[in-house]
Amino acid sequence: MVVTKRIGLKTKGNGQILDITGQVAQEVTDSGLKDGTVTVFVSGSTGGVTTVEYESGLLSDLQDLFDRLAPSHIHYQHNLRWGDGNGHAHVRASLLGPSLTVPFVDRRLTLGTWQQIVFIDFDNRPRSRELVLQLVGE
Repeated sequence: MVVTKRIGLKTKGNGQILDITGQVAQEVTDSGLKDGTVTVFVSGSTGGVTTVEYESGLLSDLQDLFDRLAPSHIHYQHNLRWGDGNGHAHVRASLLGPSLTVPFVDRRLTLGTWQQIVFIDFDNRPRSRELVLQLVGE
């Protein structure tokens, strides 16, 4: 069986990292499926999804990494075309990727003890975001 759900988020942008583990876990529980996988997908090209240990040191380290890999203050062709100043956000999101798949067993995500699912908004302004969850299982 396939079940599709959506999670709406209001974000601040500029690399904001949101822990969405609880919301994803609740959708798994509410889906009626016992065992399967959930894919979390961001509809948009300036956000990404991954897993991390959600603690302040790592969040800072991750921000620093993206600042080094795709600095916001350098020249991006995208900015010339659209004038929106978020070329770095598109590059960062491309590096991270728009989706993550997590197995669940007995209606529980199989995440490690210190592992959380996060959404990162790389855009240069606040946004309303929609994450699509697709659950496949029985």
